[in-house]
Amino acid sequence: MSQRKGLVMREIRMEEMSQSIDLLNYVFQMSMSIKRDRRFVSEKSRQFNEGHALGWFDGGQLVSQILSLPFQVNVYGVPYEMGGITAIGTYPEYSKQGLMDTLIKETLKIMRDEGRYISYLFPFSIPYYRKKGWEIMCDIVEFQVKDTQFPNYKEVPGKIRRVNTKSEHLISVYDRFAERTHGAMIRNTIAWNEKFHEDYWEEKFVDSDVELQAAVYYDEDDVPQAYMYYRIMEENFYIDEVVYLTEEGRKGIWNFVSAHTSMVYNAYGKMQGNEPVAFLLEDSEIIQEVSPYFMARIVDVEKFLERYPFDEPNFLIRFVVTDRVVEWNNGTYEIQSVDGKVTIKKVEDVNEEITVHLSIQTLVTMLLGYKRPKYLEKIERLQGNDKIITVLEDILPVGIPTFIDYF
Repeated sequence: MSQRKGLVMREIRMEEMSQSIDLLNYVFQMSMSIKRDRRFVSEKSRQFNEGHALGWFDGGQLVSQILSLPFQVNVYGVPYEMGGITAIGTYPEYSKQGLMDTLIKETLKIMRDEGRYISYLFPFSIPYYRKKGWEIMCDIVEFQVKDTQFPNYKEVPGKIRRVNTKSEHLISVYDRFAERTHGAMIRNTIAWNEKFHEDYWEEKFVDSDVELQAAVYYDEDDVPQAYMYYRIMEENFYIDEVVYLTEEGRKGIWNFVSAHTSMVYNAYGKMQGNEPVAFLLEDSEIIQEVSPYFMARIVDVEKFLERYPFDEPNFLIRFVVTDRVVEWNNGTYEIQSVDGKVTIKKVEDVNEEITVHLSIQTLVTMLLGYKRPKYLEKIERLQGNDKIITVLEDILPVGIPTFIDYF
């Protein structure tokens, strides 16, 4: 428990849930109520139990808050425990007092103690979270395809079935997808519950009775290979999520969309930012927009590097890392790999021949592969000589992160 100017920082108790919702309503101009939105409250209550909810209180009044949730993500095939940040907010009259800075630092300390060495969040302000050590780690594609542009693939041998939105076949496909997909959430119960709580098309459906639906594509052996979550409303097809494991599965899912030609005029959807939606369609002149989506932050540099799957078996390099929020990340890290066995240690001496200088933000976007070292050096986000930058390019695995969840 911390104190400042008559305020107290502590865990938010379950009986203070209404204050948490009031704060979110005010800050984000929402209109949730405990009596009306029982599902929302139920989910948030579960999250409060499973995560860490911290707040600043003025007397008994909650005035600033943050919630971290326990998740797991795939980093180039290595599962990392991840702390998901959400429900951040401070009443305007309490802003500029450093309350959120303290909450973030304490939350990062809790994550570190629990072995969560990376954190994800959906930013309400990219500049704000960059100052706190997070950086963009993936994009999202939003698209509109006219009914006349729907593909119709021939000789797709499998079949589509509409299924319950909680079907085990959906979970099976996603689990295999997450196992092979860098950056993806390895969904636990919290992630599955949260995935469709705040729906992508919520503002369109909030006053309607249109329910989420799901369809699964099965191959000739009746093995599920792809799925789609979707809604149909006002003669439009809204795609919330598409996951496929094979090209056959992708084609089968799009054939399912095409089967609705007599019912809809457009398909609207979203997919991971590295998915070439337009390129894969015969008529590629669709409306498509790519935007930054989630941000990531390394919580503990040394621990994160210890598990990181470097690509080369033999190398020696140093990172000089600066972190303006938590002091434990500042310093020089020597990373040496001999026959694939990596050792990490902090050092004090200077050897610029093997050293790269960079911030905690640049480090995470580089290690996750959203931006490569040579590009980051070009835009002056990291510094090092040409030789060591080339080494850095060689030792880092290649692959842009994919993340399609929301929390």
